[in-house]
Amino acid sequence: MDKKNNSLGRIPNKPYLVWIMIFCAIIFLVMLPRGGALKVQNFDVRKLMSAANNDELVEISITNDPNGGKDWYSIVGKVKNPLFGREDAPADTPRTLDFKFEGRVTDDMYKQLSAPTSPWTVRENPAGSFWGNILTTILPVLLILGVIYFMLTRQMKASGRMGMNYSKSPARLMSPDKNKVTFADVAGCEESKEEVREIVEFLKNPQKFREIGARIPKGILMVGPPGTGKTLLARAVAGEADVPFYTISGSDFVELFVGVGAARVRDMFEQARKTAPCLVFIDEIDAVGRQRGAGLGGGNDEREQTLNSLLVEMDGFDAQTGIIIIAATNRPDVLDSALLRPGRFDRQVVIDLPDINGREEILKVHAKKVKLADDVDLRKVAQLTAGCSGADLANMLNEGAIIAARKNEKTVTMADLFEARDKVFFGREHRRVMDSEERSLTAYHEAGHALVQALIDDGKMPVHKVTIIPRGQSLGSTMFIPAKDIMTQTRGKMLNQICASLGGRVAEEIVFSDITNGASGDIKSATAVARKMVCDWGMSELGPVALGNNQEHIFLGKEFARDQNFSERTAEMIDAQIKKIIEGQLDRARDILKSNRDKLDMIANELLLRETIEGEDVYKIVRGEFTPTTKEDIERAAAEKAAAALAAEEREKRAVAPGEAPESPSPQTV
Repeated sequence: MDKKNNSLGRIPNKPYLVWIMIFCAIIFLVMLPRGGALKVQNFDVRKLMSAANNDELVEISITNDPNGGKDWYSIVGKVKNPLFGREDAPADTPRTLDFKFEGRVTDDMYKQLSAPTSPWTVRENPAGSFWGNILTTILPVLLILGVIYFMLTRQMKASGRMGMNYSKSPARLMSPDKNKVTFADVAGCEESKEEVREIVEFLKNPQKFREIGARIPKGILMVGPPGTGKTLLARAVAGEADVPFYTISGSDFVELFVGVGAARVRDMFEQARKTAPCLVFIDEIDAVGRQRGAGLGGGNDEREQTLNSLLVEMDGFDAQTGIIIIAATNRPDVLDSALLRPGRFDRQVVIDLPDINGREEILKVHAKKVKLADDVDLRKVAQLTAGCSGADLANMLNEGAIIAARKNEKTVTMADLFEARDKVFFGREHRRVMDSEERSLTAYHEAGHALVQALIDDGKMPVHKVTIIPRGQSLGSTMFIPAKDIMTQTRGKMLNQICASLGGRVAEEIVFSDITNGASGDIKSATAVARKMVCDWGMSELGPVALGNNQEHIFLGKEFARDQNFSERTAEMIDAQIKKIIEGQLDRARDILKSNRDKLDMIANELLLRETIEGEDVYKIVRGEFTPTTKEDIERAAAEKAAAALAAEEREKRAVAPGEAPESPSPQTV
């Protein structure tokens, strides 16, 4: 269809004609004579002077017209209504009438009309020219039309540009000059780097693979938890490969209008074909690649159309070569099965949480930008950060640098990193006003956790720190940090975990003969572990039977459609087994704390005095090697800390003082 002859939304070929017509219509309306409610009367000289002598003039305006002569005037104004005040006058009779006089006026008449003692107002207007009158009449109209034209044309251009660009792909072509990330900047995932390194080698030397008959994968799906470096690895591929690299997010395909997502997919592949061979990176592909036909009330048609278009472009009837798709997601369970088949995403690269060696390498990469002190041991930091992702480690180093800068330190010390680790893992310390009873409850609660864990642990999950200073949402914390990376958990370790979780509640029961709501989080975590032991891991008397479809990371549609593949009697048996496990570990924790009541009191007293104790102190108390702290020790430590802070502040002032040599320290014996 010819766009010019399209009857829908036809636009004139010469739009300026429309504007000329609008302009002429406005001028015509402006020039129309406007009649008022008051009658205009024409006065002659005698009537004008009679009105002046009888004080009937209310207001006059005298204008000299040079075209008519020196004594030719135009006089307009208002005169009292002669009918006003008469009994036969209508009720709506106006008080004044407009009048107009044009003619010769003598000097005496002019002086009489414009006398200062006259009771009326006289306005003498200068004579205006023809062009001046035209400008004063038309210029405002032109200004109004100009503003309207500017606003309309700007809006039309914006809407036209937006309408044309809705179907355009928002994929951004990354410049090799701006992308400085290489494989050397990616650490902790060596196997994943090897898999994507093959893509780069194929793009640089494709003949090597073609001669042996190998075919490059059309798509690579990077799967892993958040913060493990999926996007960073894709940027490294772009930095290593000397080919065009397009990047787009999965949410960029979804738009307000129907059909836009599919059009953007087609446009993205059209751009990629023009620059093939090339790489296309789709971040968070689960936003557009979710399983079709799922969700309440059916699937989202617009999203499914976008996914269908993506499937066809990747490997359809008119499939193209030379375009490699790299996608990243942390939700592979919700992706459509057609998207994961060979020919579309041929290879899935799993980027898991780094091990101790990977964490050390990641710390070395991020530590290049941070000034570390000589006492910092990155290997030890890696040992104490089991389960952390690359993003967590980078955040921890940054928090350590912020803490050191706040203390006016020049380098980041090991103590700063430990403080940053506790802040990132367990939350920041914040003071709350608690009375002695609440502090005592919190101290015994945390002492119960710590003592039970210290007595039953086999060294795999040692007590790191115990504190009654509120962190996050809790009034106190007992911190356990694994000594090494834990891949599997035995039944005994699961039971120990439940027992240590219930230690705080049992301590409250033994010491205060009552319980509080402070153990709500402990009960939830213990129950969750016990339910998994029974339903998922077969660690109960019901045997190794999977009871229920455990779909933790699934979207709403499947969550409602989850099947319960066991009977009501089996459900009662599951509840009984969970209760048996919880009660058994509750009795175990009660026996442990009752038999070690003296150690429980010692840990609680130390917490009340010091507020925070290290895990090593807990183990010394368990072994009977600990010397109790006194109030004098606390006061002495506080005084030494204050003196050290004051000395550091003095050194800082002397260091920045201009022209002052630093003072050499005198030898002392500490």
